[in-house]
Amino acid sequence: MPDATEYRFGQIHIDVARNSTDDFNPFHDPHRFDRILGNPYPLPIALGFQLECLCGFLVEAVRGGDGAAEADRALRFRNFQFTFADALWRDEACTIEVRPTAVRTDPPARSNRVLVKKAGHAVLLGQVRDTTVPVVAPDEDLARLGDLRQAPDRSTLPGAPWFLKRKFLNTANAKNFLAGSLVDQAYYFDEIAERIRFPEIFPCALASCALLEKAWSEHHDFMADPMVYVAHAISVDRALAAVLRSNDVLHILVRGPTVVAGSRALGGSDLMLQRYRCVGLVRDQRVLYAADLDLASLRAIAGARQAEHCAPTGAGR
Repeated sequence: MPDATEYRFGQIHIDVARNSTDDFNPFHDPHRFDRILGNPYPLPIALGFQLECLCGFLVEAVRGGDGAAEADRALRFRNFQFTFADALWRDEACTIEVRPTAVRTDPPARSNRVLVKKAGHAVLLGQVRDTTVPVVAPDEDLARLGDLRQAPDRSTLPGAPWFLKRKFLNTANAKNFLAGSLVDQAYYFDEIAERIRFPEIFPCALASCALLEKAWSEHHDFMADPMVYVAHAISVDRALAAVLRSNDVLHILVRGPTVVAGSRALGGSDLMLQRYRCVGLVRDQRVLYAADLDLASLRAIAGARQAEHCAPTGAGR
């Protein structure tokens, strides 16, 4: 059944989410958002990953819990496939509809479609789908990069197209990210019950920090040429995510951008997108997640929307 509950992200929720992931995008900053050139949003906006975290939690609620059935263990990869249709402003009400779980056997999969709406129109839509193989996977042997622990943080790896951002996971940041996403942290963490489970989307959310750090190192002007998310395609190794603990090192690799056609962007079939490949590595550099994150410049989106007599789309990087 559709969930009629209204959700609102106050500035405190946005701040907690951005601080726990080191996301310094001005779109979320109450002191900078109104200085962004051509910003169509009247208030700071919620993080894209913040919305996806809440969606992921609600999907698990519809499924009646996660990971309990033996049959679920074969569906090792959780895939988040979302398109951003609009931004959600601070204190703006939204509803989230999670469709009933669809189970398939050939190939094995289970999925739930998700729709986030505000004022009767879409903000975010897509699905959470569990599969036996990842939808997004590295297309090269990352072992050739050597021991990433020896590479400088915030650097481009020698002889490779990858920018490296090193993060350390901890439960405090994950709990704060959950709280900022309007999710009950006790579902994932309870010290007395010895329950420790990092939500799959949390390590992926740290990719925003890596993207911003990469852009900063390339002298990108965030105020004059803002970029917004258009789509996320992310595959997470659920088995590896289940054993993550505080102080685990997460190496985030970022490559790109490559230019792709904007067929995944609502109302922007002629819009050219910038796609970044992000890979998160943990525990002997095993692949925790791989993601294709599509972005577009705010100017390009505004131009495409103006031509169609619509408002700009997107969610802050």
